Amino acid sequence: MPAVSHSPVPDLDGQAARLVATLTRRGETVAAAESLTAGLVCATLARIPGASAVLRGGLVVYATELKHVLAGVDEELLAARGAVDPEVAAQLAAGARDRCGATWGLGLTGVAGPSAQDGAAPGTVHLGLRGPSGQTVRTLVLTGDRDAVRTGSVSAAFTLLEEQLD
Repeated sequence: MPAVSHSPVPDLDGQAARLVATLTRRGETVAAAESLTAGLVCATLARIPGASAVLRGGLVVYATELKHVLAGVDEELLAARGAVDPEVAAQLAAGARDRCGATWGLGLTGVAGPSAQDGAAPGTVHLGLRGPSGQTVRTLVLTGDRDAVRTGSVSAAFTLLEEQLD
C-alpha cells in the first residue's frame, strides 16, 4: 500500500545540504531523471554550495516519449502501462545513473494534478533509486496542490536516498 503524506512544507534546502555533505564525504555522486518535478531535484541540490562535487546532472523528461529517448525507459512498458508506473520510476533511475555516470540515480514520475493521468489520481508518485547496492522503488500518495505534490516528491526522493546512505 502506498504511503500517504500529509506533512507540512518540507525543508528541501536542509535535506539537500545533508545530502551534499554526505555524498561529498563518501566520494559519491547523484543524477536524476525527473518527470513531474521537471528539474526541481537538481535545482534544489544545485542551490547548495559544493553541489558541483556530487551533482552529475539530470534529465527533465516531462513528455512521455522523452522518458524513452533520453532516459532509456522501455517503449513497450510506456505503451502498456503509461508514464505513471513504479517500473517507469525504476527505469528512470537506472537511466539517470547510467547516462550521467553517477553513483546514484533518482527517477521520479507521477501526477501533480489537477487532473488524473494514465489512470492515476493526482498525488500519485513513484520514486526509483538505483545505486551500487541495487534498486528501490517507492510509491506515495501526496496531498495538496501541484506545488505541494512536487515539493513533497522531491523531499521523498531525498529521504529515499538518505536512507540508503545511512
